Amino acid sequence: MPVFVNNRVIIPDDELEWRFSRSGGPGGQHANKVNTRVELAWNIAESASVPDQERSRLLERLGNVTKVVVSDYSSQYRNRVTAIERLAEKCRAALAPPPKKRRATKPSKGAKRRRVESKRRKSKTKQLRQRPGLDD
Repeated sequence: MPVFVNNRVIIPDDELEWRFSRSGGPGGQHANKVNTRVELAWNIAESASVPDQERSRLLERLGNVTKVVVSDYSSQYRNRVTAIERLAEKCRAALAPPPKKRRATKPSKGAKRRRVESKRRKSKTKQLRQRPGLDD
């Protein structure tokens, strides 16, 4: 089953390396006999299915080989499906463009004026709440 990352990147089956082993933790007799833990590895550096631009971004962010390990379910099939989804999500996140850097800007004259006016109004309101002094 190929992994659909996006429109340009589809990882074919023959580039994926699967390993199965016994899951750790509790589970009784079934867990001790069945290889339900799934480890999915993909060698990005040797992949022929990824365009060069995407490959360089994946290599930069994920390294030569990316792995996903899943042992969430007691069914090997469900763990395999989850591993494929996690690999696709991991690749989508790595291919996403970096967020734009914030450019520092100065507040406008109007914004400064409104801020100062607001402070004056609040100050006046608080002065009116005070108890009158003896000299007033």
